Amino acid sequence: MNDRRKTAILAKQRADIEAQRAESNTTRRATVPALEEVLYEPYPVLDHGFVRVIDYMGDDGAIVQAARVSYGRGTKRVSEDRGLIRYLMRHRHTTPFEMCEIKFHVKLPIFVARQWIRHRTANVNEYSARYSILDNEFYVPGREQLAAQSSANRQGRGDLLEGAEAERVLDMLRGDSIQLYSHYEEMLNEGEDGDVADPSRQGLARELARMNLSLNFYTQWYWKVDLHNLLHFLSLRADPHAQYEIRVYADAMLDAVRRWVPLAYEAFEDYVLGGTRLSAGGLAVVKRMLSGETVDQGESGLSKREWQELMSTLAREG
Repeated sequence: MNDRRKTAILAKQRADIEAQRAESNTTRRATVPALEEVLYEPYPVLDHGFVRVIDYMGDDGAIVQAARVSYGRGTKRVSEDRGLIRYLMRHRHTTPFEMCEIKFHVKLPIFVARQWIRHRTANVNEYSARYSILDNEFYVPGREQLAAQSSANRQGRGDLLEGAEAERVLDMLRGDSIQLYSHYEEMLNEGEDGDVADPSRQGLARELARMNLSLNFYTQWYWKVDLHNLLHFLSLRADPHAQYEIRVYADAMLDAVRRWVPLAYEAFEDYVLGGTRLSAGGLAVVKRMLSGETVDQGESGLSKREWQELMSTLAREG
């Protein structure tokens, strides 16, 4: 029953996606051909997840138009629009970026969703397990992500588990998830068509039966956000220090942003993803080094951690 239900849902999703992609509408509003190419199409993420763009409003021209508060579509020269967008990004003039919005459909493990929802600047509507039955789909990390707790970072991972220890953990993750879903179905006591599976007993309410499932089971939501807040989300979650399971979603969304607003994406990549911010103390250290002075951590005024981060940014030995 589990596999048949899963297959039917996935087949219906694919049929819905193809139907959406087959439609074409005439509009006077700005559209972006590169994003239209992938509209509704899922970007696969992890083992069962995906990200797909459902709708969007605005483009690079909308950012420029908002900044200039003009009637037109911006300048005739792309270089001038590019220069303005880079100025806005560089000086953190964020309001023009808020004029663009995008809506994603995301399928993700519950523990990733709970981390993601900490970004409170979006509109979210999540699949309800009070009304519907969750699919029998759960996330199991690949061996390359199966790591021990970091001894230096309470939020990070350390060395990879290997051999028998890795296999034991993977077996527990799979076995627990399979058993939990089996108990979930048993408590629901519902057949494929929503009828009672075992007439001799009464099923538990869906809103109660769901509480037995673990955080690696998948949920889905629609997530709508403006470009400014999306870029803030991506600056944190596409960072190498972010947890892998949310970072891969951010990476998929980066491709959508690159297609949607290429000039804004270029500026974001340059000033945010590839740039850095210095404290007043860090800037003072850099100025002293540029003047030829030898500076060490002890008399820099920086903590050991900030000193190490600064040296790493400057590609210098700490």
